[in-house]
Amino acid sequence: MNNNIDHTDPAKDMNTERGNGGETHQRAGDDTKVLTTQQGVAISDNQNSLKAGARGPTLLEDFVLREKINHFDHERIPERIVHARGSAAHGYFELTESLEEYTTAKILTETGKQTPLFTRFSTVAGNKGSKDTPRDVRGFAVKMYTEEGNWDLVGNNMPIFFIQDAIKFPDLIHAVKPEPDRGFPQAASAHDTFWDFVSLSPETMHNLIWLMSDRALPRSFSMMEGFGIHTYRLLNKEGKSTFFRYHWKPVAGVQSLIWDEAVKISGADPDYNRRDMYEAIENGMYFEWELGVQLFTEEEANEFPFDHLDATKLIPEELVPVKIIGKMVLNRNPDNFFAETEQVAFCPSHIPPGIDFSNDPLLQGRLFSYLDTQLSRLGSPNFVQIPINAPKCPFANNQQDGHMQMQVPKTRVLYEPQSLDLDRPRESPQKGFNSFHEKLDDGVKGRIRAESFADHYSQPRMFYRSQTPAEQAHIASAYAFELGKVDTAHVRTRVLSHLINIDEDLANRVANALGMELPEAAEPAAPVQDMDTSKPLQTIGRTPKSLKGRLVGILVAEGSNHEQVKKFEDAINAQGGMVKIVAPSKEVKLDDNTRIQADERVAGAPSVFFDAVVSIIMPDQAKKLAEDSSTLDWFTDAYVHCKAIAYCGATDEFILSKLPVEKDEFVTPLAKLDSFVENAKSRLWEREPKVRDLA
Repeated sequence: MNNNIDHTDPAKDMNTERGNGGETHQRAGDDTKVLTTQQGVAISDNQNSLKAGARGPTLLEDFVLREKINHFDHERIPERIVHARGSAAHGYFELTESLEEYTTAKILTETGKQTPLFTRFSTVAGNKGSKDTPRDVRGFAVKMYTEEGNWDLVGNNMPIFFIQDAIKFPDLIHAVKPEPDRGFPQAASAHDTFWDFVSLSPETMHNLIWLMSDRALPRSFSMMEGFGIHTYRLLNKEGKSTFFRYHWKPVAGVQSLIWDEAVKISGADPDYNRRDMYEAIENGMYFEWELGVQLFTEEEANEFPFDHLDATKLIPEELVPVKIIGKMVLNRNPDNFFAETEQVAFCPSHIPPGIDFSNDPLLQGRLFSYLDTQLSRLGSPNFVQIPINAPKCPFANNQQDGHMQMQVPKTRVLYEPQSLDLDRPRESPQKGFNSFHEKLDDGVKGRIRAESFADHYSQPRMFYRSQTPAEQAHIASAYAFELGKVDTAHVRTRVLSHLINIDEDLANRVANALGMELPEAAEPAAPVQDMDTSKPLQTIGRTPKSLKGRLVGILVAEGSNHEQVKKFEDAINAQGGMVKIVAPSKEVKLDDNTRIQADERVAGAPSVFFDAVVSIIMPDQAKKLAEDSSTLDWFTDAYVHCKAIAYCGATDEFILSKLPVEKDEFVTPLAKLDSFVENAKSRLWEREPKVRDLA
């Protein structure tokens, strides 16, 4: 609660003057930096261009104007084709358990050492100016500045991908992006071209059901898991290979929004997840994950009921447990969004010695694609010299020149072998990167997909049947919503034919919601297996009961009880939660004459921003707020989104009584503070079927 409001305007003390046209000039003093051009020339007037007379033409000789406008005209670089909208933070990785038995990579063998890193979260489909909360896959990319070179762990918040071969990536993205003849919808898969493509590509079914699940609507970046999608190799000092897949496990637990919240948040605050991370880190509430690996041999992989080189398949944790080996902490926001978050360049091909690739055909294509993309976006092969991309370990090579070369090699020799400069770098078989000496089979070269990639339904079936009833309802409702946006009837029918193979109950729920009859099931390319269910695939079933990292909104107005507000604020903070004060106006006076500044006005902070809400208002203010639609929505949305509500007597008498709010166990009076705090740690999912139609 901010009761220290300072209206003092510092501009009055910044040597401010008015010019002839009333424009504001702020002059540098003896202790103030002087504004200069890029060449270091001091600027005398930053408000007016050079003119031939007060009302005459502007002169071309004004190099200050030309430089300023020229730089502005070139401020933007091409945005990423996918993952354009991103947010990032600095932090560190600390290894807690050595993998020396499996790898020579120091980042995975030297415990206790903190390695700096930079992590970027993103959405896949939308452009840079889209929203944070669409139904979409989230990118989860980590750049570790190891002492053996940069390691880029370029993953997603889902453990699998839509396609099995990189040659299909342009088709997938062209299908999900805005349709080219109309330029919409933005950041949305709910349209004909996407569903036409996926319904003709059964390999997409597994990632598709994840996309329809709550995993596609993360509550916070800190509540997302991260996955590498592909199988990689670890190589030990004997050259022995062990396969691995990596997992980032959020310390805050997995939690998602529900679709109605995501839709409303998109309109109220398109920067919702970005703002959440920025404010949390600024307030010292750092984001943390544990790094885990699934380790397995080639012999073990041969016994899996799927092909581990198929990026549309996950490895259930019950089959290969996740071994926790370290932690990541994000503890510092970028100093400059463009220089760091926008210019950071991740490439899966950036790996240190001791780590290697598998033959996953999707991974193999990414090894080319990402580097090619960085050359296009950042304009030069020298993109690694941008500070956010530069290694923090010593590096030396014989590369030269190129656009924006910022290094100055002081040698006549930029080649090798050579004998003219004994200090130039040379290769090192002992320290250098070595690829695994793989014995290849006697197969025939050709454009062939392995038969072991043919099962497209067993893992989606496992995923759906592993979910809680509430999550299954959300998945079915998501399919119904998305297909409700598809106008081509045969595409909807084709999707239903695939859903029958995944789960007939799911297919029936979606068909009933759309008013359609079930078609015949699609012909599977391989027998569909009934795999064991896996609890780690759940979201709601794994969301921890905790206030840590959660945000509670407290509604106040003129005359609200200061002591009561403080009591709730202290109780929430004690549990690791955060509080924002919401009021009808930006400043309000409480009952003890304390004037406070609200964090948000109720008209601009709908309850979808909060994990739980409290109302502490006086009768006269409650009467006024009862006539305000945004206030009524504030309570209604909190209720229909299954959140905890604490209310005072005036709120009950004048507001809740007008609304379809049932006083269940999560709607409590202020006197039940402890109950509210406990309720605020989760949601009452049993309420959901009473407040909305679910497929």
